[in-house]
Amino acid sequence: MTERQDVTIPANGVELAGWFYPAGQGVEAAPIVVMSHGLSAIRRMNLDAVARDLNAAGLVVLLYDHRSFGDSGGSPRQEADPWAQVRDMRDAISYARTLPGVDPARLGIWGTSYSGGHVLTVAALDRRVKAVVSQVPFTHGERTFGSWVPEKARARLMQRFMDDRAARYAGAEPETVPAAIEGTETAEWVAETDVEGKYVNALTLRSLEMLREYEPHSFISRIAPTPLLMVIAENDTQTPTAWQKEAFALAEEPKQMLGLPCRHYDPYSSHREAAAGAARDWFLKHL
Repeated sequence: MTERQDVTIPANGVELAGWFYPAGQGVEAAPIVVMSHGLSAIRRMNLDAVARDLNAAGLVVLLYDHRSFGDSGGSPRQEADPWAQVRDMRDAISYARTLPGVDPARLGIWGTSYSGGHVLTVAALDRRVKAVVSQVPFTHGERTFGSWVPEKARARLMQRFMDDRAARYAGAEPETVPAAIEGTETAEWVAETDVEGKYVNALTLRSLEMLREYEPHSFISRIAPTPLLMVIAENDTQTPTAWQKEAFALAEEPKQMLGLPCRHYDPYSSHREAAAGAARDWFLKHL
């Protein structure tokens, strides 16, 4: 395993901040995996360890922050636009194929939570991807929105979406909401992992509106013949387990599912060895 390098990835008019984990000395054409995090998370939260697990097995890794988050460029800040992130992932793939020591024909993508949905979408659309690992993926926008927002609060939130859209059109700054609400599993995970104090606990309100409109499960039947591994948490309430299994059933072969006895964020931490090990083995087999 070699030392990681800071890189800048040009993507659709912004610069994405990333880490590159190169091949060992003397390796000229290693497979590469492109990685990114979930809805409001940044690469400094647990993913360095996952990238190193893959890199130690001989895989080159490119790990980056989404636009408007972490060290990446982009505005408005803290806005998770799923389709902008999908387009950026495809540019990150283009960039990864140019890196030294990489075999551009052996490229895989790894995503978790929100980007777990992105890799399903990108793998269905981009045949440069030769293997995909989707961990605890976001699969259903409308359903997830409904599970996060109590029914009695939905009409009020929909009105806030419309008010925010009108205000932004008139030149106002985007309204933001907390991404990790005190007392939740997400807030617990942030407190454990944001050891550098780099995480910004905010999302634009429009991020939630766009999340509601995004349906990665509708692409999953088009991934084959690209090999798909889905890693799920059996006690996932953030991106509910049943919906992940329902989406997996839509995929064609070759595919595999690994169920872990844990919650949504545990595959990065207490169950990282099992989750990262499965991803490593999948990429080594298919790249």
